[in-house]
Amino acid sequence: MSGDNPMAAPGRLELVRRFVNTRDIEAGTDALADAPGLRAWLRDGGRTVQAVRGVDLARARRLREALRAAATANHDRGPVPAEALAALDDVAARARVTLSFTPDRAWRAQARAGGVDGALGDLVVAMTEAMTDGTWPRLRVCANDTCRWAFFDTSRAGTGKWCAMRLCGNRAKQQAWRDRRAAGPARG
Repeated sequence: MSGDNPMAAPGRLELVRRFVNTRDIEAGTDALADAPGLRAWLRDGGRTVQAVRGVDLARARRLREALRAAATANHDRGPVPAEALAALDDVAARARVTLSFTPDRAWRAQARAGGVDGALGDLVVAMTEAMTDGTWPRLRVCANDTCRWAFFDTSRAGTGKWCAMRLCGNRAKQQAWRDRRAAGPARG
């Protein structure tokens, strides 16, 4: 985990967290707004692609929201929505994700496709690695509907709800207080 970012996830799961956060719902910005934006994000993530088509951009956005939905399901350990599963399966198939076995009785998943399909496949592989090592359930999405920022839950109990208690958690508690106050005293 990065020492300078308290929301950072361990290992390659951080790449997944950062990918989900390419869309800042609260600020209304999207790093994947256009092909140059996707190309720049992939380059910053260590994968150089020459061409990005409109269909690649649409797939990248669909994957991002599928990952957000899957991380949201981590809050209550509920099922991942079918549409998100279909998007994840599509990316894995297009990336030609395969398993290779290693001499030390382990396995390794790898995206064999090139270009954008391979780069998106790397994100799905990072997700499966996190599922295997047990870190995936701690990748969460802020429960504040106007935020939805992905964060790595470092709470002892693994029950974090907000990206930052000082921001979204405080907002939620203030709203709950206002709601209780507006409802008036309880009648018994």
